[in-house]
Amino acid sequence: MTRESTESGKQGSLLLVEDHRDIAEMVHAYLESRGYVVDYAADGITGLHLAVSNDYDAIILDLMLPGMDGVALCRKFRDEARKDTPVLMLTARDTLDDKIHGLDAGADDYLVKPFAIQELEARVRAMLRRRRGEVAPELLKVGDLTLDTGTLTIQRAGKSLSLTPIALRLLIALMRASPRVVSRQELEREIWGDVLPDSDTLRSHLYTLRKAIDKPFDRPLLHTIPSLGYRLAVEDD
Repeated sequence: MTRESTESGKQGSLLLVEDHRDIAEMVHAYLESRGYVVDYAADGITGLHLAVSNDYDAIILDLMLPGMDGVALCRKFRDEARKDTPVLMLTARDTLDDKIHGLDAGADDYLVKPFAIQELEARVRAMLRRRRGEVAPELLKVGDLTLDTGTLTIQRAGKSLSLTPIALRLLIALMRASPRVVSRQELEREIWGDVLPDSDTLRSHLYTLRKAIDKPFDRPLLHTIPSLGYRLAVEDD
C-alpha cells in the first residue's frame, strides 16, 4: 500500500510494517480514524523501500517479518540510509535480551504483543511530541565528550560517535545535568513523559548509551549511583 494524496493526516504520516493481516488491518483502520495517514507493508524488504523512499513522522515495525526481520530493517534504516525517523517496534518476545537487541538496532520504543490499540497510539503520539520538541542549539561538554544539539554531532576524544535517537536524548539530559545525579524517574519522565515504558526499557537504552560512549575508551563517563540514579561526569581515580 502506498501513500495517496489526502487532506487528512493532521496527526502525522506513519508507516506500518506488519505481516499479520488481522493486526495490520486493525492498526491501520484505527490510526486512520484518528487522523493519521498510514502506509502499509507486509514484508521487510517492501517496508525498508518505503521507509527510505518517503519521509514519515514515525514507523511502526514488527520484529518478525518475511524477507527481512525488523531488527535487520531497522539497522539498515539507521546505519545505511542514515534516517532518524522514530521507530516503535512490535514484538511477541518479552525478554530483556530481545528488547536490547531491538533497541541496539535503532528502535526508539517497543510494545509487546498482544497490546491495547490505545496504548500503541499513545506511544506514537509520545514519539511525535519528542520529535517535534525542538530547542535552541547548545554545545555540551563533559570531559572529552562533546555534543552539538544543533547538528547532533557527538565526539569523544576526537572520534565521532553514533547513537540511537533515545540514547541521544538520554545523553543530552545527562550532559545538561552533569555533574548532578539524575534519578531513574527523572530520566523516564524526560524521555517518555506520562506514557512510561516497562521497567527494562530505560536500562536497555542506558546499556546502549554506555556501550557507545564508554566501551571504546579507557575512562568511563557514565556512572550508576546505587539507589540514586545516573551521573555523567569525569570522576577522580
